[in-house]
Amino acid sequence: MNDRGKIYEDQAAAFLENAGLTLIRRNWSAPTGEIDIIASEKGALVFVEVRGRSSAGFGSPAETVTKSKQVRIIKTAIGYLKAKALKPESVRFDVVAIIPGNAPEHIRGAFDAGKYWY
Repeated sequence: MNDRGKIYEDQAAAFLENAGLTLIRRNWSAPTGEIDIIASEKGALVFVEVRGRSSAGFGSPAETVTKSKQVRIIKTAIGYLKAKALKPESVRFDVVAIIPGNAPEHIRGAFDAGKYWY
């Protein structure tokens, strides 16, 4: 991860904690990919993808979470659940989009697992 990515993730983590989420883990890696932040909120296990851009000139950073990126995140989340032997009440996939100088944009339930589930 580059320095800018770490800054964005640190900012997102602080934002999520201030919003009432409990951080569980950061940067969990598996062969299928990496989960930036794993948190919990009101019984839900939340997998968070952090995206940043230096400006909004080319759109929101959230728009860069493509379908293929979503599939990688979902598969990695399944790997986390299996590795930890977890069966949470509910699971949610959020995106935190960051543009310096603006408040982070938190998109709860940005996408769902669809056909990919354990």
